[in-house]
Amino acid sequence: MLRRGAARRTGWLLVLGVAVLLLGVVSVALGARDVGLADIIGAFQGSSDSVGEGAVLKRLPRTVLAALVGAALAVAGTAMQAVTRNPLAEPGIMGVSSGAALAVVACISFLGVHRPFPLMGIAIAGAAGAALFVYVVGSLGGGGATPYKLALAGAASAAAFISLTNAIMLPRVDLLRTFQFWRVGSVGGASWESIAVAMPFFAVGAAVCVWTARGMNSLALGDALATGLGEHVMRTRAIAACGAVVLCGAATAVAGPIGFVGLLVPHACRTLIGPDHRWLVPCSALGGAVLLLAADVLGRVIARPEEVEAGVITAFLGAPFLIWIVRRQRVREL
Repeated sequence: MLRRGAARRTGWLLVLGVAVLLLGVVSVALGARDVGLADIIGAFQGSSDSVGEGAVLKRLPRTVLAALVGAALAVAGTAMQAVTRNPLAEPGIMGVSSGAALAVVACISFLGVHRPFPLMGIAIAGAAGAALFVYVVGSLGGGGATPYKLALAGAASAAAFISLTNAIMLPRVDLLRTFQFWRVGSVGGASWESIAVAMPFFAVGAAVCVWTARGMNSLALGDALATGLGEHVMRTRAIAACGAVVLCGAATAVAGPIGFVGLLVPHACRTLIGPDHRWLVPCSALGGAVLLLAADVLGRVIARPEEVEAGVITAFLGAPFLIWIVRRQRVREL
């Protein structure tokens, strides 16, 4: 039985891995100008002589960034749901992405910070501050930080952070034009430089979440039982939360606050492979890459020659799913 379960999970990971590769090819092939297989092969061989090959080379960083950001947000959502035992927990709903975006916009506007590496650190600090603020607000009153209170605190905080971000940006026309697509979630401004800056943070955040995967399984049993099994509950929760915050902050810095990826993907992956986080974390990473690649491609196809930002597509898909979860599960604990 165990071997059969492992084989099934491995099979789903392979399917998702193949889907990422196929969507990567589709992503570099489709856009305002479609390109053929010969142009894709030529571009991968280093040629940029034709218009099609030039288009492929221009789309490559966008494709890579979409896969990385989707994976980061999905893993962050998986960790947040495990840490809070809240089926609604994800970077957007919990206000973490909005906090990171607010920190980035405020520092650019008031401090004149524009270099990618400092902005990455600022975004992660903003995400951490937002996560701490939501947890403190959700812990006020009797009963501690219940899933219901955390969801309400996160939603209210996200609305406040978005309002503050807009208040900073609206009087600054130059800032508004620069970030008009970033603030709704977009990978259209991808560059190899931004990917190189974000990669170490993605790697560290993902490694932390993988390292704490076994501890996340213990947290799902409840604090009392996890403690009885020898798990240091507060330490595991804090470390996993740090991994999620790093992933969310880095993703927001390079692509803006993209919502619902961290909500949709973990729930879908649990349906496919079960609740074991040792499998769920890598499955969520691949699933997040699939979702954001598909959203980016769809946004380019449905509005040619213009495009709809990936954050708009994920919101369109995620909002009905959020309503379904609320109606079906009544925000109960995982």
